[in-house]
Amino acid sequence: MSKIIAAAAIRGAHKIIERAEKEYDQALKKWGPEQEVGFPDTAYYLPTIYAILGVPVKQLGDMKPVLERCRSLLPPLVKETNALPYLAPALDAGMATLFAEEIIEAIRYLEQPNFYTKQEDILPDNIWLGAANDVIFRKRGVEFVDGTAPGFAAIVGAAPSPEIAAKIALELQEKNLYVFMAAEHEGKRFSEQLVEAGVEIGWPTRLVSFGPDISSAVFAIGFAARVAMSFGGIKPGDYRKNLLYNKDRTFAFVMPMGFVTDEWYANAAGAINFGFPTIADTPIPEILPTGICTYEHVVSNIPHDKIVAKAIEVRGLKVNVAEVPIPVAYGPAFEGERVRGDDIFLEMGGGRTHAVEYVTTRRLEEVEDGKVEMIGPDLDTITKTPGRLPLAILVEVAGRKMQDDFEPILERQVHHLINYAQGVMHIGQRDIAWIRVGKGAVQKGFKLTDLGKILHAKFHQDFGTIFDKVQVKIITDEKMVEDVLVKAREAYAKRDARIEGMTDETTDPFYSCTLCQSFAPNHVCIVSPERTGLCGAYNWMDCKASYEINPTGPNQPVPKGEILDPVLGQWTGTNAFAVKSSHGNYDRVSMYSMMHDPMTTCGCMECIAAVLPSCNGFMTVNRDYMGMTPCGMKFSTLAGAVGGGVQTPGFLGHSKYNLIQRKFLKADGGLMRMVWMPKMLKDEYYDRLKIRGEEMGMPDFVDRIADETIGTTEEEILPFLQEKKHPALEMSSVLEL
Repeated sequence: MSKIIAAAAIRGAHKIIERAEKEYDQALKKWGPEQEVGFPDTAYYLPTIYAILGVPVKQLGDMKPVLERCRSLLPPLVKETNALPYLAPALDAGMATLFAEEIIEAIRYLEQPNFYTKQEDILPDNIWLGAANDVIFRKRGVEFVDGTAPGFAAIVGAAPSPEIAAKIALELQEKNLYVFMAAEHEGKRFSEQLVEAGVEIGWPTRLVSFGPDISSAVFAIGFAARVAMSFGGIKPGDYRKNLLYNKDRTFAFVMPMGFVTDEWYANAAGAINFGFPTIADTPIPEILPTGICTYEHVVSNIPHDKIVAKAIEVRGLKVNVAEVPIPVAYGPAFEGERVRGDDIFLEMGGGRTHAVEYVTTRRLEEVEDGKVEMIGPDLDTITKTPGRLPLAILVEVAGRKMQDDFEPILERQVHHLINYAQGVMHIGQRDIAWIRVGKGAVQKGFKLTDLGKILHAKFHQDFGTIFDKVQVKIITDEKMVEDVLVKAREAYAKRDARIEGMTDETTDPFYSCTLCQSFAPNHVCIVSPERTGLCGAYNWMDCKASYEINPTGPNQPVPKGEILDPVLGQWTGTNAFAVKSSHGNYDRVSMYSMMHDPMTTCGCMECIAAVLPSCNGFMTVNRDYMGMTPCGMKFSTLAGAVGGGVQTPGFLGHSKYNLIQRKFLKADGGLMRMVWMPKMLKDEYYDRLKIRGEEMGMPDFVDRIADETIGTTEEEILPFLQEKKHPALEMSSVLEL
């Protein structure tokens, strides 16, 4: 390893550790050793420390042994006459740097609780997002497992100009990479340059402004460490497996822009431990031999128009970018992009006009593959912005293997596929779609016919095995939109009636889903007509269609076999699958209970239900709710406790839709046991819960469920339940189930 780099990294580590020790001493005097510390709303404590050392830092006093470990790792400063090898000491110094920076940032959260936004989006007066909470992490981290996001670029410093920064960011987005940003160069920061250039930043666009200082770069490493623990099944403290997982699975790299300080060198040395190389735009010393990283460790003096390509090459990343023939950039990085206010050129749907999406099957001779037909005015007819048009996207598919059951599978993809286009925003589905086209997209030549080109290209790429031809009609003629709307709603009603009318008793087989076993190896997920997958993404129809599309994929038929317990929902076939799928860890699984042999929970659940003994009932909390719950835990803490593929009686991960399915916790008293849920969830499902209440003989049941406006402890909500005469209070003891 270069003596110059090693010397600088070790110097930087000394500076950062001294800073951490000083800030720790000051905080200790002010707050005391029992003061709680940590990054907000996470079960991973200070994640790099937790992952590598296995130490959960919960209080200020817990930091002292970590700082002592930093000192033990810290080598002496390199002297001119020092002839020792440099690689190992520099890597140790880099790891100690990461530990110290997490302590610095945890103290910052304590001393300046509003320094970071602590959410997905920036604020008008604050662009620093800070560490990702568990809601953000679960949502984004899974993309590093399923390939949606192959890795990330950790950019420190600033580009020579906002225009160059915007070009580099766009190129990284087009490669589907996340961009994690920190630190400054000559008073400028990459994230601030993007804002100046009019680029939308935040988690939804994958341009993540962690913080203004080099110490906030540790949030990127912590994110990677959490991916290995949560999605890779690596235990805290198993540093070797964590580092190897990231080297082999998380394709990340460091991209310093501007003068590389000692502290930057120290962070780069820390990143090399994880297999993340450094690609710089300045002429710093290089480390070209391979070893810890897949290829070179440090490559320098790369021109800005070549730096992204070089970084991808050095990291050994194979990027799969779909060729979509449209004039704007295209990829998952743009899915979370917003088009708002003065940026709107055209708006369709969203209550302003009708907008409907409908996929239907036609005979082979009725479909001309690749034909995109525009019926009605296009963008060039808009004279005043924001313009408004009605819209119908009619997708007609044909193929020998095509089935009616596949139509909603394809239809559901319209949301994601259109959202991947830069400058186009899509919300909703079916007949409640809402599409905005931005002025920037129109300036680049985007037309509404490009929506059809996107769907043709991506349908063939992703689902080409189930059909032979696809043609798309983009309709903005008002009368024709109305005609499509009528036909689409008739089809929606038939589809809903088909799945709503299905029961577990009359359906065989069920289906498995093993998508999450890459990060929860023993997780057992069985999907039936009356129990959707806990992620909410798969119902029985979806799994059936998935199996038809990919017979060797994650959704396999599970023959029920003989009924063992109709109340709990146990069959010989589902139990046999549980034994096999959990690698012998479980021999029984109940489809309708969270008290007896409940289904395991991975990490992708939409909701988590839990027992509330004092109220003789259950609560549930959805992932988007950030507050405290009556069981004494927030969603993030619950997820850490019950996730990972373990059976946890008294707790259960489930989908939102499962709430209103008739078999929901049937063995434990069913929906009638539900005494608390967040208001946002109750509002979202209010009408459906009301219908279920009517079916159960209690039309006002939904209004008897408490939420956070009533209280967030059992003691606070119990009087409300008593006043409303909640049925759970009259049921048998929940502890005797």
